[in-house]
Amino acid sequence: MSATVAAIFLNNRRSLIWSVMRIVRDAQTAEDVAQETYVRAVRAAETAPIEHVEAFLHQTARNLAINHKRRHDMRGRIERSDLPDTDVENIASSAPSQEAALIQRQRLRCLHAAIAKLPERARTVWLLSRIEKWPYPRIAEHLGVSPNTVFNDLKLAHAHCVEALAKVDRC
Repeated sequence: MSATVAAIFLNNRRSLIWSVMRIVRDAQTAEDVAQETYVRAVRAAETAPIEHVEAFLHQTARNLAINHKRRHDMRGRIERSDLPDTDVENIASSAPSQEAALIQRQRLRCLHAAIAKLPERARTVWLLSRIEKWPYPRIAEHLGVSPNTVFNDLKLAHAHCVEALAKVDRC
């Protein structure tokens, strides 16, 4: 069946390209769409017989051309090619500046130091709650303490961290 598709495609290639050309208005795109039409027709013929190959080729080419035109038109509304290079080069990066990254690393070191200074149980409670996302009852059961103790240890750890970060921010 693919030999039949190939022969019919070759006989109708010019006609397919011209019908696609009327939609997409670009010779190279029309060639690409025609080639994609052939590939899709061969794949379709492998799965089931195509009763009217010529009509199938023309309809597939038309559908692909319309889809291409829609995508192209949509991109034209979103993307702009008429912007000067300087405008594009001056778009701010979403990445943090070197200064902001340095400040965040400093704050992170301070936070690590503050957590290291906590009593062992408060440090464990903070890590299980904030890093591992364990609920208070699970932490309490794991440590063999009451949920109120977990709450108080977490409150102590949180206050300690906030105070340490406040010192860094004041400097």
